[in-house]
Amino acid sequence: MSSIVVLAVGVDPWLLVTNDPVWKSAGYIVISAGSVEEAIRQFKAGDFDMVLLGQFIPAEKGERLTFLIRSLGSRVPVASIAKTSANCDSLADVTFGSDSSDLLADIRKVMAQKARTPRLETTMHQHAY
Repeated sequence: MSSIVVLAVGVDPWLLVTNDPVWKSAGYIVISAGSVEEAIRQFKAGDFDMVLLGQFIPAEKGERLTFLIRSLGSRVPVASIAKTSANCDSLADVTFGSDSSDLLADIRKVMAQKARTPRLETTMHQHAY
């Protein structure tokens, strides 16, 4: 099984580093971008299976990144983590509540859905905000 490469934007770097062994053991390689501008550069230069927008990215910046990804013709799934519906990227393919108890399982579901369908259908995971 090949690794799933995730571009994580605005996700707490400490959280990524401390959870790196968990991500790796689950078959994920996580590349971190501290800002939307950095994410744009990395996305254009890389080959990602998913983009994960952290809960600290303002919705309008996340939407800008998602719009750019789509304007490049990419169907890479974009997932947003949001504390409240006001922080939700309305252009993202899926939104996870910040209380998601198993983010890796949620991502696995999105990747499985992508593999089954030529175009990822918009889904909203119902988590309490």
